[in-house]
Amino acid sequence: MISIQSKWRYLFMFLGIQLVVMALLSREGYQKRVSYFIRIFRKSDTTGLSGRNQTTVGIPGGDVYANLSTLFKTHVNEDHMPLCPKTSPLIGGPIHVKFPSGLTLAEVQRKNPLVMRGGRYRPPDCEARHRTAIIIPHRSREHHLKFLLYYLHPFLQRQQLNYRIYIIHQAGTYTFNRAKLMNVGFREAMREEDWDCLFFHDVDLIPEDDRNTYVCDSTPKHVAIAMDKFGYKLPYNMYFGGVSALTPLHYLKMNGFPNNYWGWGGEDDDIGLRVSLGGMYISRPSVKVGRYKMIKHKLDKGNDVNPKRFNMLAKTRQTWKSDGMNTAEYELISREYMPLYTNITVHIGTEAGLHSPPPPHPPEKAEEKHPEKKAPAEVPVNVPAKMTEGDTNKKPTQNISNHV
Repeated sequence: MISIQSKWRYLFMFLGIQLVVMALLSREGYQKRVSYFIRIFRKSDTTGLSGRNQTTVGIPGGDVYANLSTLFKTHVNEDHMPLCPKTSPLIGGPIHVKFPSGLTLAEVQRKNPLVMRGGRYRPPDCEARHRTAIIIPHRSREHHLKFLLYYLHPFLQRQQLNYRIYIIHQAGTYTFNRAKLMNVGFREAMREEDWDCLFFHDVDLIPEDDRNTYVCDSTPKHVAIAMDKFGYKLPYNMYFGGVSALTPLHYLKMNGFPNNYWGWGGEDDDIGLRVSLGGMYISRPSVKVGRYKMIKHKLDKGNDVNPKRFNMLAKTRQTWKSDGMNTAEYELISREYMPLYTNITVHIGTEAGLHSPPPPHPPEKAEEKHPEKKAPAEVPVNVPAKMTEGDTNKKPTQNISNHV
């Protein structure tokens, strides 16, 4: 007969085998349950901490406005303002991005009470280490703009930057020219202040991680390397589109941006090639950090695909020194300091130039070849047609152009 001691031994062996099998079969669920309890204890330990967005690995990102309310209560003597820390204590990592219906610019303004007129911000409790201008080429994208401002303002505040947001608006209905607008943005921003760094930002891209700092590196920086549109992967090595950063020195070395890319496509690759031709390299954050969500939309009216882009790209090595900041010309129409941004509206001309030549006169009709037979009595013979006698004393209006 089996003794009582042997029974206990077999029972423990059986229970042990069961536990091992259960652990192997439900390993993932076991880990989730353990991590759940760990998070509960962590929450109780960190409720007294301020300045951090409590984000756990594997959990969707946090609210971009989290903990910014603590800044409103800060009162520091501006004459004895300490330098901000090298790494902002407000940075929290992944950000949850969604596009709520009914969002208005008034609501964005209400949530950003420390943003000054013209979209300007300085940290209230310390002196920023970095001064960054955000340049956004724009036309007829107000719906996208309000979402970008909703996320971008707190995103930059969490990084404790001294910044201003510039919207560079192309007037008229002629084909859109993103790169030329960025040339305009550089010049107009540097006219106002001596910025350390300039970020050139598409209006439809929302950053998803505030560890992607909007400060310049020692080389030109491309930060939008992982868009949801491309499966959060870099599409190809020389890609320089979406969001990029340059110091003024970088911009000068590469002769700015091309002016002749009218319509969609090509200018990003031209700019990336200019970086190389200027003797520089492209730096990037990690794929985990340089993440962006694109606001879905159709191709804009007036921004059709540029059919000449491949031929133009093939000539970049020959044209980059003669087409760029040194040849960009435009007319400044207005500069408006809005509550959340500085709006700069410009006329940038057409493919024919800043001032397009007048259309050719239609060919004369057969009966008009003999003016003596049909001469209007009210128009003098020695004055061109369509000009009255009073017009001969008028001087042509002079247009003031800005030449970069």
